[in-house]
Amino acid sequence: MKYISTRGQAPKLSFEEALLAGLASDGGLYVPESWPRLSDAMIKSFVGMPFEQVAVEVLHPFMSEDVPRERLQAMVEEAYATFTEEEIAPLTDMGDGHYLLELYHGPTLAFKDVAMQLLARLMDDALIRRGSRATIVGATSGDTGGAAIEAFRGREAADVFILFPQGRVSDVQRKQMTTPNDPNVHTLAVEGTFDDCQALVKEMFTDAPFRQDMSLAGVNSINWARVMAQITYYFTAAAKLGAPETPVAFSVPTGNFGDIFAGYVAAQMGLPVAQLMIATNVNDILARTLESGAYETGEVVATSSPSMDIQVSSNFERLLFELSGRDADRVRALMGSLKQSGRFELSESELHLMRALFAAKRVDAEETLTTMRDVLAHNGFQIDPHSAIGVAAAHSAVLAEDVPIVTLATAHPAKFPKAVQEAYNAEPDTPQRVTDMLDLPEQFTPVANDLGAVQALIREKARAG
Repeated sequence: MKYISTRGQAPKLSFEEALLAGLASDGGLYVPESWPRLSDAMIKSFVGMPFEQVAVEVLHPFMSEDVPRERLQAMVEEAYATFTEEEIAPLTDMGDGHYLLELYHGPTLAFKDVAMQLLARLMDDALIRRGSRATIVGATSGDTGGAAIEAFRGREAADVFILFPQGRVSDVQRKQMTTPNDPNVHTLAVEGTFDDCQALVKEMFTDAPFRQDMSLAGVNSINWARVMAQITYYFTAAAKLGAPETPVAFSVPTGNFGDIFAGYVAAQMGLPVAQLMIATNVNDILARTLESGAYETGEVVATSSPSMDIQVSSNFERLLFELSGRDADRVRALMGSLKQSGRFELSESELHLMRALFAAKRVDAEETLTTMRDVLAHNGFQIDPHSAIGVAAAHSAVLAEDVPIVTLATAHPAKFPKAVQEAYNAEPDTPQRVTDMLDLPEQFTPVANDLGAVQALIREKARAG
């Protein structure tokens, strides 16, 4: 399996090379040269199969000879041993054809753990075998940073630098990033938004001398392996609901478009996906795009669902590549327009293709709170605001009769105690490990929203280069 850039001007890479590269040298994102297909018989066999074994069956075709099956099996088992639920991603019946896929049972209580725990092991394994070190740089709107730090802390072959927008993440999200004291962990508080943090990371990756000197590697969902590892739970959930005979829809709280793009990949692999619902908060650039065909950035509004406070959804570029018939020239032109004017327009055929699989729903603050309360009243448990946006969007879906819809519950309510207090007038049911963490001292470095300042800090602290 070879990997190609969405912008068509970077060399083809093997899986392991794409894993370590993160962003392509031409600024594009790596995707497989072709999509592997799973047979109906294989999908049917996933019913009752342990999550870890499904992960090996789903993911190994993307790695082929780069990662022997036995080594992948060992890394998968080690990665998911960090989860508190044996099922890894349990499916809860909410009634009336609605289901909740619980993706928050990992060490940082967010869906990012499903991919990050595996990514860290894949990357560490590759670096050690190569006798190399890497400087991992990532941006976070809240959950990616904590998941990356938890996955990479204390690892042999990597230093990790996470940029987060100062004052724009929850206290729990921040402390998950700032309380680890491992010497290979560095947390940078940027004066700006998540989009600013993400832009700084992209600029560092396109600065060829800096990238080479520091041996940069990326763990944001710009890294193909992050998206890839999330495909597994689409298959496990759908198989429980009758796939491949029964088509299944998914509602996905969406910020950077990586998690929902994993659902698109599952569909290309043969999973009968009836619809992918883009569930968004008031930072609704993707809903506006689906409605009008114009992708146009605006001001980022801070909300109770900070992981979705994004205007530039990086992984949307991967979907553009698909919608354009894998036309890299077209993608380069669109991304050039976005950089120059803050907007671009899909063609009629691209928009038609997108609407064939995707729907979108904007959910505001009031509807988010109402949905949180409704779930407690009707189902007896709390949910976080991101998951509530997914549930609200799921209830707006127009589907054929008897098609179930699965909402991806992307975070534990304990990660957002202020939103939970507002919705329920009660504290979240907080796991003891989070309570213990809140009392630990924090350490992070404030830094200006300036490429030179961030690069100087990384040069000073990184052990690679």
